[in-house]
Amino acid sequence: MPQFVFTQRRRILSAAGAAMLTCALGAASAQAAEYPDRPLRMVIPYPPGGATDVVGRVLAAKLSDELKQQVVVENRGGAGGNLGADAVARAEPDGYTLLMGAITSHSIMATLEKPTISYKLMDDLTPVATVAAVPLVFVVNPNVPAKSLKELIAYAKANPGKLTYASSGAGAPQRMGAELFKRQAGVDMLHVPYRGSGPAMTDLVGGQVNTMVETVPAALPFIKSGQLRALAVTTPERISMLPDMPTAAEAGLPGFEVASMFGILVPAKTPAPIVEKLNAAVTRVLQMPDVKEKLLQQGAYAVAPASAPEARKRLQAEVDMWAKVIADAKITLE
Repeated sequence: MPQFVFTQRRRILSAAGAAMLTCALGAASAQAAEYPDRPLRMVIPYPPGGATDVVGRVLAAKLSDELKQQVVVENRGGAGGNLGADAVARAEPDGYTLLMGAITSHSIMATLEKPTISYKLMDDLTPVATVAAVPLVFVVNPNVPAKSLKELIAYAKANPGKLTYASSGAGAPQRMGAELFKRQAGVDMLHVPYRGSGPAMTDLVGGQVNTMVETVPAALPFIKSGQLRALAVTTPERISMLPDMPTAAEAGLPGFEVASMFGILVPAKTPAPIVEKLNAAVTRVLQMPDVKEKLLQQGAYAVAPASAPEARKRLQAEVDMWAKVIADAKITLE
């Protein structure tokens, strides 16, 4: 084929491609301009009453006002949150189906349950915004001779394998936080899994187990009553619920930062202008004083506003961090 014919054809194809792209972008912009023109559905992948449900309902009510369309909450529990997440991943990518995700839990399951779950977190879902975080705290039974995190580390090193730590499940964020602690502090402790935080806290208070990395809301009543001793919070800064408690970094474990994160996601391939519109609405909601207060009443802190691409980076960082912890500790669900 003569060179000039090939070049001319390539130019024609390039022009056609550019025209198609312009049309597609125009259609997406028009769709975003009209969005939303009907009610939205927020899928909460857990039963009513838990932290994800409470956070989701607070946001859904305010998003209804911001978007001028009702955001209907649908609890779709099962398989540790995977059923609801899968339903959203398979939904039409038009911005009308949202997932109120437990980011930390989903990130852990992306590795721990990879062979069994039917969706890929980073491929099939698009983060809109990270919305809230529930901090964790190191607690010990008062019988443990450690008054600080440094002393706990020293005691664990002097007694390898002697200390036991509870968790609310084999793949729970609390367990992963403890495993990250073991790796960073270089200590050996025995894991005792429970079916939920309630039974774990009962045995920790009773002295059947020695220590736990637990969410602040679950541990706070026992800390205030003196039944458990708090050693440090896992956030980069001190928190209002335990203002006198040092951070892990202050207490001798620099770089240790863990929280139970929550965020809103939509199906992959949702048009970027719609994702941006949702992100802007969520950002406005999270800056409302009454929203911050309602979240704090449940032990959750509204996170600093961030763009959708930044939310994706946060999610990827969570996935990467827990994948390494799971691989290093050889963690399974067995």
